Amino acid sequence: MAEDVDVVVIGMGPGGEALAGELAEAGLSVVGIEARLVGGECPYYACVPTKMMIRAADALAEARRVPELAGQARVDPDFTPVAARIRGEATNNWNDQAAVDRFTGKGGRFVRGRARITGPRTVAVNDTVFTACRAVVLNPGTEPVIPPIPGLADTPYWTNRDAVVATEAPESLVVIGGGAVGLELAQVFARFGSQVTVLEAAPRLLSSEEPEASDLLAQVLRADGLDVRIAAEVRTVDYSGDAFTVELADGPVRAHRLLVATGRRTDLKALGVDAVGCDAGARFLEPDERMRIADGVYAIGDVTGKGAFTHVSMYQGAIATREILGRPGPGADYHAVPRVTFTDPEVGAVGLTEAQAREHGLAVLVGFTELPSSARGWIHKVGNRGFIKLVHDAERGVLLGATSVGPTGGEVLSALVVAVHARVPTDTLKQMIYAYPTFHRAIEDALTHLR
Repeated sequence: MAEDVDVVVIGMGPGGEALAGELAEAGLSVVGIEARLVGGECPYYACVPTKMMIRAADALAEARRVPELAGQARVDPDFTPVAARIRGEATNNWNDQAAVDRFTGKGGRFVRGRARITGPRTVAVNDTVFTACRAVVLNPGTEPVIPPIPGLADTPYWTNRDAVVATEAPESLVVIGGGAVGLELAQVFARFGSQVTVLEAAPRLLSSEEPEASDLLAQVLRADGLDVRIAAEVRTVDYSGDAFTVELADGPVRAHRLLVATGRRTDLKALGVDAVGCDAGARFLEPDERMRIADGVYAIGDVTGKGAFTHVSMYQGAIATREILGRPGPGADYHAVPRVTFTDPEVGAVGLTEAQAREHGLAVLVGFTELPSSARGWIHKVGNRGFIKLVHDAERGVLLGATSVGPTGGEVLSALVVAVHARVPTDTLKQMIYAYPTFHRAIEDALTHLR
């Protein structure tokens, strides 16, 4: 069958769902296509359920800190309430009917299936070929990348999806991957009693962030009892009975569960992007500032390589929506994309790291202060590890980037995001009044240390 519609949206993750709904409410005939769950990875396997896990794990950690602050406390970890909350409050047991109804209630048409671009503004799904008169929007999301480690494919390894679905914390766990996803889940399960080993192939954890954040997080995780190994070479993986054996260059590591968190990727070939002149072998699509990759074809979300974050997808979706509706508005600008790793301490960052700024040949000054040396950090005492690091453009007098690590590192980051996004003069930041005693007041101290 062949049908003509105004807009076809491939992938109903956060940005795609919002865009499709707004276009439908504007009176366009919109077909939203999703092979998995409407809402994407975020509400079912990522942002929302994992933060529920982290909230529970942090409560356990705080209880264990009571002896240093307020007497005695007994902690008996139980993952059952966490699993129940994820099923009952976050995912509706991984049923997306409410999201589907939300979209169709706005006038959209939903199709469950895996879509493929077959030509300019044409999309095939199931037994139907849709021709989009106004636009095709690609928001396919990503799938976990599974490294070609000998033996791994034949084992019942976990991805983030399996970890979220788990009903109990495993007795022991090996995590391959020291990025945000791997570290968040590693710390969660460790706080629920799992013996956790983290294996990172790179020379440090969170390799895209400041090295000071990598070093501090490694120290904190090891102090929490995790076995953290960097520059780890995984040679083979084997599964026998109820245990994994991960063979490293310096010997084996064994655990009851294995979590693979080594990145994510979109299969552009399966999506058929070559039909609109794009490289199907590329890692990402590269839209212009209006999110176009071809005439009448737009790309938003993880597939654009601008950060695998819900907030980026929503931001891009709003730009594409305006463009499709012919409404004026600014184009995409990524110089101040915020990112947060929700470990304890949280690692928040925005803009360029010091290394990236220097690679751009910029004249850089750096301001750094340890959080425990601030009044609020000193008061907080146990669990107060963190710092503020500022990357300053000495020629223009503005911040190029910043990192906020601490108990509320992601929240403190908001002030720094505004500063980087709006290019607030550093002299203005120095003249501000910072509330006392707060964690964010450490920003003022870091400004005085610009060197």
